[in-house]
Amino acid sequence: MSAVPRPEATDPAAPRILVVGCGALANELVELTRGLPNIDVTCLPPSLHNRPGGIPGAVRAKIRAAKARGQHARIFVAYADCGTGGLLDRVLEEEGVERLPGAHCYEFFAGQQNFALLAEEEPATFWLTDFLARNFERLVIRGLGIDRHPELERMYFGNYRRVVYLSQTPDPDLLRLARRAADRLGLVFEHRQTGYGELATSLARAAAGGHRPSAAAA
Repeated sequence: MSAVPRPEATDPAAPRILVVGCGALANELVELTRGLPNIDVTCLPPSLHNRPGGIPGAVRAKIRAAKARGQHARIFVAYADCGTGGLLDRVLEEEGVERLPGAHCYEFFAGQQNFALLAEEEPATFWLTDFLARNFERLVIRGLGIDRHPELERMYFGNYRRVVYLSQTPDPDLLRLARRAADRLGLVFEHRQTGYGELATSLARAAAGGHRPSAAAA
């Protein structure tokens, strides 16, 4: 894996930027904005991913509260579409705010082209990130009720064939947890070290005051 560019340190007097992020990215956002005194991070609960219809409204509320306080020159949203079916983009267009590229975190961690290749190679893939590997039992097994109703496991995962762990950090404990999750589901396991991917480059661009290229320019 090639080195991933990190946002460079900024002048403390630079315009303040608020990053409104998904709680599943909290560790990564804190790490990537370390040393960037003009960037503040606030996160929404990661449990919103179990009900993505609530994401657009929750993000809008954070944006409007920040605008009302008037302490930040710009706001950047550290969410992909995340299952909102374009509703998050509608909110962000109305509010004049940009977000991370892609449909979900797996795509911006792996990179759009690499993710497309992986998904085409095996569409029946269940994806893990560092956050999901760490919280698999809580969010997946207990969160979906599989611990109480084991018959649900086949309903949810019967059509999957493999687990691909897209790791952000070279952590052997997380790798072990990811393998355990695949074993728990009876699926083939693969590991791809992605680093922070387009999360890092998007934050670097936001810190520098730049804009994400449009689809036409990409």
